[in-house]
Amino acid sequence: MCRFIAYIGAPMVMNKLLYEPKNSLIHQSYKAQEREEPLNGDGFGVGWYERDIEPTPAVFVSVSPAWNDRNLRYIAPKLRSRCMFAHVRAASAGGVTQGNCHPFHFKNLLMMHNGDIGGFSKLKRLLRRRLSDPIYDWIQGETDSQHFFALFLDNLTKSGAVWNTKSVVSSIETTIADMRELAGSAGIADPALLNVAITDGNFVVASRYVSDPKMAANTLYHSEGGRYECHDGVCSMLQTDPAEHSVLIVSEKLTDVKEDWHAVPVNHFVTVDESLQVGLRPIQS
Repeated sequence: MCRFIAYIGAPMVMNKLLYEPKNSLIHQSYKAQEREEPLNGDGFGVGWYERDIEPTPAVFVSVSPAWNDRNLRYIAPKLRSRCMFAHVRAASAGGVTQGNCHPFHFKNLLMMHNGDIGGFSKLKRLLRRRLSDPIYDWIQGETDSQHFFALFLDNLTKSGAVWNTKSVVSSIETTIADMRELAGSAGIADPALLNVAITDGNFVVASRYVSDPKMAANTLYHSEGGRYECHDGVCSMLQTDPAEHSVLIVSEKLTDVKEDWHAVPVNHFVTVDESLQVGLRPIQS
C-alpha cells in the first residue's frame, strides 16, 4: 500500500530523507517494516520546491524500483529544499507507468496517497461524471489515488477559498463524504483507506483515515524539532534554534528514536501551517 515522506522546514538535502536513515524511504521500498507486504517496487516519485526560481514544484517520477534507480542516487545528495514529498509505490489500481506514480502535481500543489479505495472499478465512472472538464482533463493516470485527488481538486477549486490548511482540510472532508455517497449508491461495502498528503510548499495537510472503524488504519507519524540531522546513518530530530524548526510526516518511523515519532490518531488530520505550527483535528465526514 505504498510508503511516503513529507518534509517542511529548514532547507535540507534530499539524501537525508531518502537514503541516510536506518529505515529510509529507499529501505522501505524493498523492506517496509510496518505493512504485511514489504515490497514497494512499482515506481517512485519525488517532488520539491525552489521558490527563488519558480513557485510550482519540481517533480521526478520513474517506474524503476527506488532501490535500483541510478539517477535518483545521483541527484538526491545534490538537491536541497525546505519542502519535499517522496513516495514509493506498490501498485493496486493502475499499471506501472509514470502517469500512475506519485506525487501528483496540479498548479502549485503536490499530492500523494498511501492506501486503497475499495470497489474503485465500480466507482470510477460515477466519480468521473462529477468532474468539471478542466479537472477531468487533468487526469493522466488510472489510479484510485489520482481520481480521488481529481474530485478533491474540483471541490477545492469550486469552493473559491484561498488555498491553505483550512480550505484543504474542508475539501478533503467533502471529498471523503462524496466517496462514501458514491460507494453507497453503487452498493460497495469495501473500505477506503486514505492516508493523503497535500502541500503547496508553504503548508502541509495529511490524513489518516479508514472508512470501516473495525479495520486497522495504515500507519502515519509526525515528528517536529529544530533540525533533522543524520551522522553515519544515525538520524534524529534535534532541538535547536526555533528558526530551524522542521516537521516530518511519514508512513513509517525512519529511526528507532521513539521519542521523535508521534502516531497520528486514526481518522484525524495532521496539519502544518505556514509558521510550521503542527495541529491535529478529527476528520468530519
